[in-house]
Amino acid sequence: MSSPRSSSLLAWPAAKPSRAGRPAATRVNRTRLRRKLKENLTAYGLLCAALVVFALFSWYPIVRGVLLSFQQVDFVNAPTWVGFGNFAKLFDDPLFGVAWRNTLLFTGLALVFGFAVPFLTAVLLNELRHAKAFFRLAVYLPVMLPPVVTALMWKWFYDPGPGLFNSALGAVGLPGGQWLDSSGTAMLSLVFVSTWANMGSTTLIYLAALGTIPGELYEAAELDGAGLWKRLRHVTFPQTRFVLLVLLLLQVVATMQVFTEPYVMTGGGPDDSTVTVLLLLYRYAFVYNDFGSASAMSLLLFVALGVFSAWYVRLTRKADQS
Repeated sequence: MSSPRSSSLLAWPAAKPSRAGRPAATRVNRTRLRRKLKENLTAYGLLCAALVVFALFSWYPIVRGVLLSFQQVDFVNAPTWVGFGNFAKLFDDPLFGVAWRNTLLFTGLALVFGFAVPFLTAVLLNELRHAKAFFRLAVYLPVMLPPVVTALMWKWFYDPGPGLFNSALGAVGLPGGQWLDSSGTAMLSLVFVSTWANMGSTTLIYLAALGTIPGELYEAAELDGAGLWKRLRHVTFPQTRFVLLVLLLLQVVATMQVFTEPYVMTGGGPDDSTVTVLLLLYRYAFVYNDFGSASAMSLLLFVALGVFSAWYVRLTRKADQS
Protein backbone atom coordinates (compact mmCIF):
# COMPACT_ATOMS: atom_id res chain seq x y z
CA MET A 1 0.00 0.00 0.00
CA SER A 2 1.43 3.33 -1.04
CA SER A 3 2.06 6.04 1.39
CA PRO A 4 -0.10 9.22 1.44
CA ARG A 5 2.89 11.21 0.31
CA SER A 6 3.46 9.07 -2.78
CA SER A 7 -0.25 9.17 -3.60
CA SER A 8 -0.23 12.91 -3.37
CA LEU A 9 2.77 13.05 -5.64
CA LEU A 10 1.08 10.84 -8.22
CA ALA A 11 -2.11 12.82 -8.03
CA TRP A 12 -0.30 16.13 -8.46
CA PRO A 13 -1.16 17.60 -11.85
CA ALA A 14 1.61 17.70 -14.48
CA ALA A 15 3.30 21.02 -14.85
CA LYS A 16 2.16 23.02 -17.84
CA PRO A 17 4.85 24.06 -20.31
CA SER A 18 6.18 27.48 -19.75
CA ARG A 19 4.94 30.24 -21.99
CA ALA A 20 8.49 31.44 -22.32
CA GLY A 21 9.28 28.74 -24.94
CA ARG A 22 6.33 29.57 -27.19
CA PRO A 23 7.67 32.79 -28.73
CA ALA A 24 10.91 31.02 -29.69
CA ALA A 25 9.04 28.18 -31.43
CA THR A 26 6.78 30.70 -33.15
CA ARG A 27 9.80 32.64 -34.40
CA VAL A 28 11.33 29.44 -35.80
CA ASN A 29 8.11 28.56 -37.61
CA ARG A 30 7.82 32.05 -39.03
CA THR A 31 11.42 31.93 -40.21
CA ARG A 32 10.81 28.62 -41.97
CA LEU A 33 7.63 29.97 -43.52
CA ARG A 34 9.43 33.05 -44.81
CA ARG A 35 12.23 30.88 -46.24
CA LYS A 36 9.79 28.58 -48.02
CA LEU A 37 7.80 31.54 -49.29
CA LYS A 38 10.96 33.18 -50.60
CA GLU A 39 12.06 29.98 -52.33
CA ASN A 40 8.64 29.51 -53.91
CA LEU A 41 8.51 33.14 -55.05
CA THR A 42 11.97 32.79 -56.60
CA ALA A 43 10.99 29.58 -58.37
CA TYR A 44 7.72 31.02 -59.68
CA GLY A 45 9.53 34.20 -60.72
CA LEU A 46 12.04 32.25 -62.79
CA LEU A 47 9.24 30.15 -64.25
CA CYS A 48 7.24 33.24 -65.20
CA ALA A 49 10.31 34.80 -66.81
CA ALA A 50 10.87 31.64 -68.86
CA LEU A 51 7.21 31.60 -69.90
CA VAL A 52 7.36 35.26 -70.94
CA VAL A 53 10.47 34.65 -73.06
CA PHE A 54 8.93 31.51 -74.56
CA ALA A 55 5.70 33.34 -75.34
CA LEU A 56 7.56 36.28 -76.87
CA PHE A 57 9.84 34.25 -79.13
CA SER A 58 7.66 31.20 -79.83
CA TRP A 59 3.93 31.69 -79.30
CA TYR A 60 3.76 35.27 -80.56
CA PRO A 61 5.47 34.49 -83.92
CA ILE A 62 3.05 31.58 -84.41
CA VAL A 63 -0.01 33.75 -83.75
CA ARG A 64 1.47 36.57 -85.82
CA GLY A 65 2.19 34.19 -88.69
CA VAL A 66 -1.40 32.92 -88.65
CA LEU A 67 -2.70 36.49 -88.86
CA LEU A 68 -0.29 37.38 -91.66
CA SER A 69 -1.49 34.43 -93.72
CA PHE A 70 -4.88 36.16 -94.10
CA GLN A 71 -3.39 39.55 -94.97
CA GLN A 72 -1.61 41.16 -97.90
CA VAL A 73 1.69 42.22 -96.30
CA ASP A 74 4.89 43.60 -97.76
CA PHE A 75 6.06 45.55 -94.66
CA VAL A 76 6.10 48.72 -96.75
CA ASN A 77 2.43 49.52 -97.15
CA ALA A 78 -0.29 49.04 -94.57
CA PRO A 79 -1.48 45.42 -94.39
CA THR A 80 -4.87 44.66 -95.89
CA TRP A 81 -7.17 41.76 -95.00
CA VAL A 82 -7.60 39.38 -97.94
CA GLY A 83 -9.05 36.34 -96.17
CA PHE A 84 -8.27 33.15 -98.07
CA GLY A 85 -6.86 35.05 -101.04
CA ASN A 86 -3.28 34.07 -100.21
CA PHE A 87 -4.22 30.39 -100.11
CA ALA A 88 -6.01 30.70 -103.46
CA LYS A 89 -2.90 32.31 -104.93
CA LEU A 90 -0.76 29.43 -103.68
CA PHE A 91 -3.05 26.79 -105.17
CA ASP A 92 -2.97 28.61 -108.51
CA ASP A 93 0.84 28.61 -108.55
CA PRO A 94 2.13 25.64 -110.60
CA LEU A 95 5.24 25.50 -108.42
CA PHE A 96 3.12 24.85 -105.33
CA GLY A 97 2.35 21.25 -106.28
CA VAL A 98 5.90 20.75 -107.57
CA ALA A 99 7.34 21.94 -104.25
CA TRP A 100 5.17 19.57 -102.22
CA ARG A 101 5.97 16.66 -104.53
CA ASN A 102 9.71 17.36 -104.30
CA THR A 103 9.51 17.70 -100.52
CA LEU A 104 7.68 14.38 -100.17
CA LEU A 105 10.23 12.75 -102.49
CA PHE A 106 13.09 14.11 -100.41
CA THR A 107 11.41 12.89 -97.22
CA GLY A 108 10.87 9.42 -98.66
CA LEU A 109 14.46 9.10 -99.86
CA ALA A 110 15.73 10.49 -96.56
CA LEU A 111 13.79 7.81 -94.69
CA VAL A 112 15.30 5.09 -96.88
CA PHE A 113 18.86 6.28 -96.37
CA GLY A 114 18.83 8.67 -93.42
CA PHE A 115 16.82 6.34 -91.19
CA ALA A 116 18.39 3.00 -92.05
CA VAL A 117 22.04 4.04 -92.40
CA PRO A 118 22.42 5.56 -88.90
CA PHE A 119 20.80 2.52 -87.29
CA LEU A 120 23.03 0.06 -89.16
CA THR A 121 26.05 2.21 -88.32
CA ALA A 122 25.09 2.16 -84.66
CA VAL A 123 24.73 -1.63 -84.74
CA LEU A 124 28.18 -2.01 -86.32
CA LEU A 125 29.75 0.38 -83.81
CA ASN A 126 28.07 -1.51 -80.98
CA GLU A 127 29.64 -4.75 -82.22
CA LEU A 128 33.16 -3.31 -82.14
CA ARG A 129 35.51 -4.38 -79.41
CA HIS A 130 38.24 -1.77 -79.94
CA ALA A 131 38.47 1.91 -80.95
CA LYS A 132 34.81 2.60 -80.21
CA ALA A 133 35.49 6.17 -79.09
CA PHE A 134 37.42 6.98 -82.26
CA PHE A 135 34.70 5.74 -84.59
CA ARG A 136 31.98 7.48 -82.60
CA LEU A 137 33.89 10.75 -82.93
CA ALA A 138 34.43 10.13 -86.65
CA VAL A 139 30.71 9.57 -87.18
CA TYR A 140 29.74 12.64 -85.15
CA LEU A 141 32.25 15.06 -86.72
CA PRO A 142 29.99 16.12 -89.65
CA VAL A 143 27.38 17.38 -87.17
CA MET A 144 29.90 19.92 -85.87
CA LEU A 145 30.19 21.59 -89.28
CA PRO A 146 27.83 24.48 -90.04
CA PRO A 147 25.16 23.42 -92.54
CA VAL A 148 26.18 26.03 -95.11
CA VAL A 149 29.82 24.92 -94.94
CA THR A 150 28.73 21.32 -95.44
CA ALA A 151 26.59 22.26 -98.43
CA LEU A 152 29.40 24.27 -100.06
CA MET A 153 31.89 21.46 -99.49
CA TRP A 154 29.63 18.88 -101.08
CA LYS A 155 28.84 21.25 -103.93
CA TRP A 156 32.53 21.18 -104.77
CA PHE A 157 32.53 17.38 -104.45
CA TYR A 158 29.71 17.22 -107.01
CA ASP A 159 31.27 19.76 -109.39
CA PRO A 160 31.25 18.21 -112.90
CA GLY A 161 34.69 19.71 -113.68
CA PRO A 162 37.32 19.58 -110.94
CA GLY A 163 34.99 18.02 -108.39
CA LEU A 164 36.25 15.26 -106.10
CA PHE A 165 33.83 12.58 -107.30
CA ASN A 166 34.40 13.05 -111.02
CA SER A 167 38.16 13.32 -110.47
CA ALA A 168 38.12 10.03 -108.55
CA LEU A 169 36.04 8.36 -111.25
CA GLY A 170 38.32 9.70 -113.95
CA ALA A 171 41.36 8.33 -112.13
CA VAL A 172 40.02 4.80 -112.49
CA GLY A 173 38.82 5.28 -116.05
CA LEU A 174 35.10 5.75 -115.32
CA PRO A 175 32.96 8.57 -116.75
CA GLY A 176 31.87 11.33 -114.42
CA GLY A 177 28.32 12.36 -113.69
CA GLN A 178 26.25 15.54 -113.71
CA TRP A 179 25.34 15.13 -110.06
CA LEU A 180 23.58 18.44 -109.42
CA ASP A 181 22.98 19.43 -113.04
CA SER A 182 20.66 16.54 -113.88
CA SER A 183 17.07 16.40 -112.69
CA GLY A 184 17.42 12.64 -112.33
CA THR A 185 20.26 12.73 -109.80
CA ALA A 186 19.98 16.16 -108.15
CA MET A 187 17.47 15.18 -105.45
CA LEU A 188 19.29 11.95 -104.61
CA SER A 189 22.54 13.91 -104.32
CA LEU A 190 20.93 16.28 -101.82
CA VAL A 191 19.67 13.33 -99.78
CA PHE A 192 23.21 11.94 -99.53
CA VAL A 193 24.44 15.31 -98.24
CA SER A 194 21.66 15.55 -95.66
CA THR A 195 22.25 11.97 -94.51
CA TRP A 196 26.00 12.47 -94.14
CA ALA A 197 25.58 15.75 -92.29
CA ASN A 198 22.92 14.65 -89.79
CA MET A 199 23.51 10.96 -89.15
CA GLY A 200 26.00 11.54 -86.31
CA SER A 201 23.54 12.63 -83.65
CA THR A 202 21.01 9.97 -84.67
CA THR A 203 23.70 7.29 -84.53
CA LEU A 204 24.68 8.29 -81.00
CA ILE A 205 21.04 8.10 -79.89
CA TYR A 206 20.79 4.62 -81.35
CA LEU A 207 24.03 3.64 -79.62
CA ALA A 208 22.63 4.83 -76.30
CA ALA A 209 19.48 2.77 -76.89
CA LEU A 210 21.52 -0.29 -77.82
CA GLY A 211 23.55 0.11 -74.63
CA THR A 212 20.42 -0.35 -72.52
CA ILE A 213 19.70 -3.81 -73.95
CA PRO A 214 20.68 -6.50 -71.42
CA GLY A 215 23.58 -8.61 -72.63
CA GLU A 216 21.84 -11.76 -71.39
CA LEU A 217 19.36 -11.48 -74.25
CA TYR A 218 22.12 -11.59 -76.85
CA GLU A 219 23.85 -14.41 -75.02
CA ALA A 220 20.64 -16.44 -74.95
CA ALA A 221 20.10 -15.76 -78.65
CA GLU A 222 23.65 -16.86 -79.48
CA LEU A 223 23.19 -20.05 -77.46
CA ASP A 224 20.08 -20.76 -79.52
CA GLY A 225 22.18 -20.42 -82.66
CA ALA A 226 20.78 -17.05 -83.77
CA GLY A 227 22.85 -15.17 -86.30
CA LEU A 228 23.21 -11.42 -86.69
CA TRP A 229 19.93 -10.95 -88.56
CA LYS A 230 17.93 -13.03 -86.07
CA ARG A 231 19.47 -11.15 -83.15
CA LEU A 232 18.47 -7.89 -84.81
CA ARG A 233 14.96 -9.12 -85.51
CA HIS A 234 14.17 -10.77 -82.19
CA VAL A 235 16.28 -8.73 -79.75
CA THR A 236 17.47 -5.39 -81.12
CA PHE A 237 14.33 -4.20 -82.91
CA PRO A 238 11.88 -5.04 -80.08
CA GLN A 239 14.14 -3.52 -77.42
CA THR A 240 14.69 -0.26 -79.35
CA ARG A 241 11.20 0.01 -80.80
CA PHE A 242 10.23 3.13 -78.86
CA VAL A 243 13.39 5.01 -79.89
CA LEU A 244 12.92 3.97 -83.51
CA LEU A 245 9.35 5.24 -83.58
CA VAL A 246 10.20 8.57 -81.96
CA LEU A 247 13.16 9.22 -84.25
CA LEU A 248 11.08 8.27 -87.28
CA LEU A 249 8.57 10.96 -86.39
CA LEU A 250 11.28 13.54 -85.72
CA GLN A 251 13.03 12.74 -88.99
CA VAL A 252 9.85 13.14 -91.01
CA VAL A 253 9.19 16.52 -89.39
CA ALA A 254 12.81 17.63 -89.98
CA THR A 255 13.12 16.47 -93.59
CA MET A 256 9.83 18.07 -94.56
CA GLN A 257 11.48 21.38 -93.64
CA VAL A 258 14.57 20.92 -95.81
CA PHE A 259 15.94 24.24 -97.03
CA THR A 260 19.70 24.66 -96.75
CA GLU A 261 20.79 21.97 -99.21
CA PRO A 262 18.56 23.00 -102.14
CA TYR A 263 19.06 26.70 -101.46
CA VAL A 264 22.86 26.57 -101.38
CA MET A 265 23.62 23.73 -103.77
CA THR A 266 21.00 23.87 -106.54
CA GLY A 267 18.85 26.96 -106.02
CA GLY A 268 15.85 24.77 -106.80
CA GLY A 269 17.15 23.54 -110.17
CA PRO A 270 17.63 21.98 -112.55
CA ASP A 271 14.15 22.51 -114.01
CA ASP A 272 12.67 23.06 -110.53
CA SER A 273 13.42 19.44 -109.61
CA THR A 274 14.71 20.43 -106.16
CA VAL A 275 12.28 23.23 -105.26
CA THR A 276 10.97 22.40 -101.79
CA VAL A 277 8.20 23.92 -99.71
CA LEU A 278 10.54 26.05 -97.61
CA LEU A 279 12.51 27.17 -100.67
CA LEU A 280 9.30 28.32 -102.36
CA LEU A 281 8.27 29.97 -99.09
CA TYR A 282 11.60 31.82 -99.10
CA ARG A 283 10.99 33.01 -102.65
CA TYR A 284 7.54 34.35 -101.78
CA ALA A 285 8.88 36.22 -98.77
CA PHE A 286 12.26 37.57 -99.91
CA VAL A 287 12.09 37.46 -103.71
CA TYR A 288 8.45 38.29 -104.46
CA ASN A 289 8.10 40.39 -101.26
CA ASP A 290 4.77 38.66 -100.54
CA PHE A 291 4.93 37.82 -96.86
CA GLY A 292 1.23 37.04 -96.67
CA SER A 293 1.52 34.14 -99.12
CA ALA A 294 4.70 33.00 -97.42
CA SER A 295 2.88 32.92 -94.09
CA ALA A 296 0.02 31.02 -95.69
CA MET A 297 2.44 28.40 -96.98
CA SER A 298 4.08 28.09 -93.57
CA LEU A 299 0.63 27.63 -92.01
CA LEU A 300 -0.18 24.85 -94.47
CA LEU A 301 3.08 23.11 -93.66
CA PHE A 302 2.41 23.52 -89.94
CA VAL A 303 -1.07 22.00 -90.27
CA ALA A 304 0.19 19.14 -92.44
CA LEU A 305 2.95 18.23 -89.98
CA GLY A 306 0.58 18.59 -87.02
CA VAL A 307 -2.01 16.28 -88.58
CA PHE A 308 0.64 13.75 -89.51
CA SER A 309 2.15 13.83 -86.01
CA ALA A 310 -1.26 13.36 -84.35
CA TRP A 311 -2.11 10.46 -86.69
CA TYR A 312 1.30 8.87 -86.15
CA VAL A 313 1.09 9.11 -82.35
CA ARG A 314 -2.42 7.65 -82.37
CA LEU A 315 -1.36 4.84 -84.68
CA THR A 316 1.66 3.90 -82.56
CA ARG A 317 -0.42 4.08 -79.36
CA LYS A 318 -2.95 1.66 -80.82
CA ALA A 319 -0.13 -0.66 -81.85
CA ASP A 320 1.29 -0.59 -78.30
CA GLN A 321 -2.09 -1.34 -76.76
CA SER A 322 -2.70 -4.28 -79.08
